[in-house]
Amino acid sequence: MAGQNGDEFPAAPKVLVVGESWVKHTVHMKGFDHFHSTEYEEGGTVLIDALVSAGIEIDYVRAHEISGRFPRDRDELDAYDAVILSDVGANSFLLTDETFLRSEVTTNRLAELAAYVAAGGGLVMVGGYLSFTGIDGRARYAQSPLAEVLPVTMLDYDDRVEVPQGATPAVAAAGHPAIGGVGEEWPRLLGYNRLAAKEEATVVATVGDDPLLVVGEYGDGRTAAFASDCAPHWAPPEFVEWPDYAVLWSSIVLWAGGRVTADV
Repeated sequence: MAGQNGDEFPAAPKVLVVGESWVKHTVHMKGFDHFHSTEYEEGGTVLIDALVSAGIEIDYVRAHEISGRFPRDRDELDAYDAVILSDVGANSFLLTDETFLRSEVTTNRLAELAAYVAAGGGLVMVGGYLSFTGIDGRARYAQSPLAEVLPVTMLDYDDRVEVPQGATPAVAAAGHPAIGGVGEEWPRLLGYNRLAAKEEATVVATVGDDPLLVVGEYGDGRTAAFASDCAPHWAPPEFVEWPDYAVLWSSIVLWAGGRVTADV
């Protein structure tokens, strides 16, 4: 893991991306008859491609792989400069196969992630229906060890703000290294999770009257909360095809991972 205070870094940043995948099970009703179909989708492709294009090495743990592949302890997490959680709830980390299926004692992976950040790691949470508090309160991160780590306070009820007419973000901290050289003209978004920035955190961008990008520190590490999505539906084509998309996300991740040490 790269240090936050001028330590020598490995050749390339290494980031763990978690979530942004799902399975759809559909019932087709056709008169008297019906049948089922199942489809698997990944929403993180654009984000991952953008980070790779910036020279960042990526390991990807899909939502259904968390029980078997997400690091179980600090030693495994220390291989990464930063961890990105996107659109997958706390239950996927807390109710592992050992605990949920076999009633075995195991590590609390979110507590291990919190310890990793305190020791100098980076954490980025990206918004979505199963981020922060989430749809019907199901993401449940406010009741997890990450509530103390993230730079935002989460609601205790469904935190989604749907904006079908579109909402244009505004930059609140121009020149902050977490957004690199991205200018003040951002594409519209179609929704976000409503959050409140903690007192010691920095609001870098807003959407409507709410924070969009908030950054902060926890122990020796850095954290970032992006309240909207990195992919559809909240991030429409004009956002994911935005020329500054890769610059924005690589800047957020490199800042969180301690690769950018200057602050405004």
